[in-house]
Amino acid sequence: MKHQYKETLLYIENLSVAYDDHVIIKDITLTEKDVVREGVDHTGQVIAFVGRSGRGKSTFFKAITGLVPVKTGKILIKDFEATEPNIAKVVKEGNIGFVDQKYTLFRHKTVQQTLKFALRKTSLTETEKEAKIKEYIEKWGLDTCVDKYPNELSGGQRQRIAIIEQLFSSDQFIVLDEPFSGLDVGNIQEVKKSFELLSSTSDFNTVIFSTHDIELAIELAQTIYVIGYPTINGKKEAYGTIVAKFDLRELGIAWELYGEKHIKLSKDIIHQMMIS
Repeated sequence: MKHQYKETLLYIENLSVAYDDHVIIKDITLTEKDVVREGVDHTGQVIAFVGRSGRGKSTFFKAITGLVPVKTGKILIKDFEATEPNIAKVVKEGNIGFVDQKYTLFRHKTVQQTLKFALRKTSLTETEKEAKIKEYIEKWGLDTCVDKYPNELSGGQRQRIAIIEQLFSSDQFIVLDEPFSGLDVGNIQEVKKSFELLSSTSDFNTVIFSTHDIELAIELAQTIYVIGYPTINGKKEAYGTIVAKFDLRELGIAWELYGEKHIKLSKDIIHQMMIS
């Protein structure tokens, strides 16, 4: 499917994180752009990070969401409040939303109250806030949930509300650390549906997630990064970095049904994981 690259949404350069003298991740550099597809109203970005356990994926996610300080490097995202194109800003805590596996919500707030609270720092008027909440509630199939509290919601409903809440309070970036871990088939389908809704709601919505399920990564993402230990001058280093990148759009298999080319890609990704 034809597509075009537009503005840069996320730019990371030489990112390193260390705890005391122990370097966890080092020299991570990447650029992700807004992509527009021919004949499709909205094309959000879905980016997957895969790799063996202990290679620094969770630390990387904490760094880009502003939850841990970085040793070196910079993280920039598009400034959506700027009136000119291609204006970036340095990421601060809260700019990129983070959804944990428990889908934590305010226990004493209804869905409506939670989402309105998430929009408190925006420049939207009260009428515009109500309209935005209504738009998401309807599109995400949550019409019957607006006056309910978290303990009255199903797991799938909580998950969708948690994602919308983080999306509203951040700058259209969402990070999910292992969102499929320990889920049964039904709940996995719920999460996949949420990814589809995020992508189809806005061109700028950007979902970043990690998973050990390579098939799911290929099915959902347009870009897949492998984080592993690099081999330099024949020696495997003990810090995580990007050791491989797979752009499914350039490979001609993004947004396509899972087939032989996807199976081959899965083998290539697994190989990169095993050697790093």
